[in-house]
Amino acid sequence: MDIFNHKSDQLIMEKKKIEKYARQRDEMVRKQIESRGITDPKVLAAVRKVPRHLFVNEALMDQAHGDYPLPIGEQQTISQPYIVAEMTQTLQLTVDDRVLEIGTGSGYQAAILAEIVFRVYTVERIHSLFVKARKLFDTLRYHNIVTKYADGTCGWRDESPFDAIIVTAGAPEIPSALVSQLAVGGRMVIPVGNQFSQDLTKLCKDEKRTRQTSLGGCRFVKLIGEQGWKEE
Repeated sequence: MDIFNHKSDQLIMEKKKIEKYARQRDEMVRKQIESRGITDPKVLAAVRKVPRHLFVNEALMDQAHGDYPLPIGEQQTISQPYIVAEMTQTLQLTVDDRVLEIGTGSGYQAAILAEIVFRVYTVERIHSLFVKARKLFDTLRYHNIVTKYADGTCGWRDESPFDAIIVTAGAPEIPSALVSQLAVGGRMVIPVGNQFSQDLTKLCKDEKRTRQTSLGGCRFVKLIGEQGWKEE
């Protein structure tokens, strides 16, 4: 009887925890994301659904929905919720899209994309983060996320072209490999600038040329790789 009561208490506590984080996500969307002009219903639904607290270390779970980035180890971060939503909306995604993400990190951005598009291809150069994210994707049953441990600045040529590309680290310039792997009619969003601040840049590609638009200032960790910053 005691064992039964213990299990029952655990289930009640787990249910309350799930409900608490769901409320925090809803508040995060209303106060941080909708209030700043994010209107795409697909993006809003994805951010409300994905359990952001599972993508940070257990000690930081209660801070997971704050209006700021958080460390995830290896000198990397999970981006501020609004930035994730803004970059996702900027890509103008559809259900049939195939999206390349450069910099898996915690896996949170890939999970948001996976709620919206047909397939997500995500590349991570830090092995510990790659392994941890893949395990979490499997646990959450994100079977439409394909992962690769490699230098993301070179893209994923074998799976190209992509309808959209998202880069979650700051680059000194837009890698030519990524532009070449973007489909005609495709969109890319990438932070471009120096090591301390960047412009969030949208690139659109048509049959004749590419067009770039600045979306404003931002600050990301450095994009390390052959076509990014060199590792120190």
